[in-house]
Amino acid sequence: MTDRPIALLTYSTKPRGGVVHTLELAEALHDLGVPVRVVALGDPATGFFRPVRVPVTLVPGPTGAADLEEKVAGSIDCIERALLDVVRAAPETVLHAQDCISARAAARVRDAGYGVPVVRTVHHVDDFSSQILMDCQRQAILEPDVVLAVTEVWREILSREYGVRPGVVPNGVDVAKYAAGSRERAAQLRWGVGARNRPLILAVGGLEPRKGSDSLVRALARLRDRSGLAPVLAVLGGHSFQDYRAYRDAVLAELPELGLELGRDVVEVGTVPEEDMASWYQAADVLAFPSVKEGFGLAVLEAMSAGLPVVTSDLPVFREYLVPGRDALLVALGDVEGLAGALLSVLQDEDRRAALVQAGRAVADRFTWHESARRHLAVYTGLEQRTSRPVPA
Repeated sequence: MTDRPIALLTYSTKPRGGVVHTLELAEALHDLGVPVRVVALGDPATGFFRPVRVPVTLVPGPTGAADLEEKVAGSIDCIERALLDVVRAAPETVLHAQDCISARAAARVRDAGYGVPVVRTVHHVDDFSSQILMDCQRQAILEPDVVLAVTEVWREILSREYGVRPGVVPNGVDVAKYAAGSRERAAQLRWGVGARNRPLILAVGGLEPRKGSDSLVRALARLRDRSGLAPVLAVLGGHSFQDYRAYRDAVLAELPELGLELGRDVVEVGTVPEEDMASWYQAADVLAFPSVKEGFGLAVLEAMSAGLPVVTSDLPVFREYLVPGRDALLVALGDVEGLAGALLSVLQDEDRRAALVQAGRAVADRFTWHESARRHLAVYTGLEQRTSRPVPA
């Protein structure tokens, strides 16, 4: 156990994976009696996408940034100023960053003479085209005192490519929360996207390169051609620090060639209220998650908690906690025919569907935020007790 305050840092207030991780971990630590605060970039008047049961400091981001590089630099500055206030008020605070922006800010505060330890969880490494941003991301991995990963796969990548020695603390999931969807609300959501009498395929994360959205819409077209079914693909989420408009526009421009209609066959739902997520999972017939890169894939556990079968990419991170064919159907990257076939199998084979639902729930039950918090607490407790330094004036 530690009496040291913990500040969990994140770059957004939107329901991205790392942000969800931050809030769930913060509340689980709070339930263990740990003094914890969340510090995030966001509009104080708007707040997080859901209520939060711990103290929160929201930091307005930079305005008028000309490009992503300037936006990132300005965001680091904004979080740094907020963290200075946090550590001046509580000099023993552990700063735990969930992204490269807050990690750089935390390292600056430490190096300014405050002596606070910096922990960093690396969920995945982004593919930036800018050398400046690539260098920034690299420093955000090298600078922290302790680096954590959420899977063994990423532990090995970080060790091999960055020379760090990460620990591993997996994600968790609130099974009861996602199992408690409303049938009535699920029916309303299904009808709202035109799937009252059509199969409903759910995608979470927006139309983004990392989510394999191009392969998914092509697979949807092949599924229709092969089966005569006419599923609706509902795409939830999409808020990102990076600008993926060009990719999204390219995916949408391909729909007419595939015989698909935006708003009828592919529906962009966008960010949805947190209280609706369990009902969205209950409304759907299958989660399609053909990501090309993931740190863990929280949506997989959320869907399994809700009793929704999962079709995902055959990535090493998924094989770390999923048995292909038993817990979920895993498809090779870019295999449009294979993806179409896997989705069709779940939609048409009731026995396979039932087996996936049962096995998926057992997977979700293995991951709890309580256990994740307990393992994080061991990391915080094991931090070297630094010699107290004078707080700069």
